[in-house]
Amino acid sequence: MPRWLWGNLPAVREKMQKDILKVDVFDGEYDNRLFWLLHISGWMGISLVSYFSLNLWYNQPEITYLAHNVLQSVLGVIISWPLRQIFRAVWGKSNFSRIAVIIVATLLFSALWSASRLSLFLMMTNESDLWSDFGGWLFSSIFIFGCWTAFYHGIKYYRLLQQETKNLQELASAQKEEILKRTQAESAAQEAQLKLLRYQLNPHFLFNTLNAISSLVNSAESVRANDMIVQLSRFLRYSLDNGGVGEVPLSKEIEAVNLYLKIEQARFEDRLKVIFEISEEAQTSLVPSLLLQPLIENAIKYAIARSETGGVIRIAAAVERGSLSISVADSGADEEVVTVLAPQGVGVGLTNIRQRLKTLYGEESFLDIGAADLGGLQANLLLPLRLAGS
Repeated sequence: MPRWLWGNLPAVREKMQKDILKVDVFDGEYDNRLFWLLHISGWMGISLVSYFSLNLWYNQPEITYLAHNVLQSVLGVIISWPLRQIFRAVWGKSNFSRIAVIIVATLLFSALWSASRLSLFLMMTNESDLWSDFGGWLFSSIFIFGCWTAFYHGIKYYRLLQQETKNLQELASAQKEEILKRTQAESAAQEAQLKLLRYQLNPHFLFNTLNAISSLVNSAESVRANDMIVQLSRFLRYSLDNGGVGEVPLSKEIEAVNLYLKIEQARFEDRLKVIFEISEEAQTSLVPSLLLQPLIENAIKYAIARSETGGVIRIAAAVERGSLSISVADSGADEEVVTVLAPQGVGVGLTNIRQRLKTLYGEESFLDIGAADLGGLQANLLLPLRLAGS
């Protein structure tokens, strides 16, 4: 989760909870109808319970007893309704204040309903002297109003839980969408950066090749110049075909290297010898597209081209300890190669490669330059092992 979003999450949740507290359990036309349905059904249920537990038990089939049974539920509907308004009014108060109001209101309205239904009972029947039993009437009233209060708050908290779950899901969905947008933006920016870094190589390489072709034309070596143009065309075609590809199998990268080397061999003929030492396992490993070309270009420019007899370039790759190790070594120039080539450790080509590796792999890769057993310098690459098709 992005840090900015995680940092704002407590504030977002606090505001969300405050907004929820402002909403009644039965808010809206549908929910208001639902409240009255449950409210009236509950009190009618009390009539049924009273009928089976009192009228039938005490053998009171008279219509007056049955009517009182129904009317006391009607009184319950009317008397208990203000509790809803009271509970809504104190919902945002402190827990202590709310509990105190709930207890007092429940007891008060229980006593009011007890007195009302007892008075109604005395008016509708021939019973008398029942006020001494008011405690029993009050006890059952407290139980009924206590259940009403418990059901009201139970449904309230259940609805709030549903609302909070919905809000959290919406928040999580918004977070995922925002993360996805940021990831896509970062991926697009990374791809654009990689393309920019890779395309920095093409003008430099093209400039050198065109100079070589121009020299061959001036020397009336049209056949060799034509061969170089053909190889250049193939190499540029490969570059364009793989322009949007971040990584390619090493075997495909070697094909690109061969296209490049054929261009150079048209210049140097027998003065340039190339050795490939690529293990079978390394062939399917993924590497950044056109990663090796600037390393080989450096070897040709600072070693082969400066040696009258030419030289050797060795390209090796193997899988070692779960990583892909690649090296490009040359046989050196006629002069002191270490002195001549050392500045290339911070040259455009190597800097470009280091930036591409850092963009793709972070700290999991590196590039260094050292002495080669062939007599010149050797560029050593270490990449995380990624296999094509895995």
